[in-house]
Amino acid sequence: QVQLVESGGGLVQPGGSLRLSCAASGFTFRSYAMSWYRQAPGKERELVALISAGGNTNYKDSVKGRFTISRDNAKNTVYLQMNSLKPDDTAVYYCNANYYNIYWGQGTQVTVSS
Repeated sequence: QVQLVESGGGLVQPGGSLRLSCAASGFTFRSYAMSWYRQAPGKERELVALISAGGNTNYKDSVKGRFTISRDNAKNTVYLQMNSLKPDDTAVYYCNANYYNIYWGQGTQVTVSS
């Protein structure tokens, strides 16, 4: 059974940091590109960061220099380190796996507010 379980979301003040984790199971994690998407209320889901199976990364322009995606293939886990958070970063963040199939996690809420 495929599972992507996100954790690490919460409420943080502007300028603060959070680290999201996504624990994967049920598929060959190391072969999959892993991504973080987010969806704010009333907006479409958007790609935030991607890390390929080989470790190459790509970021949405508005998070470059603030967010870092990484993966640990030994732990079947992908991370998103988010620094200098802004209110516009408020959204539900979803983990995504993409290769032969596409899998989604259930999402974790990130709220940036004073």
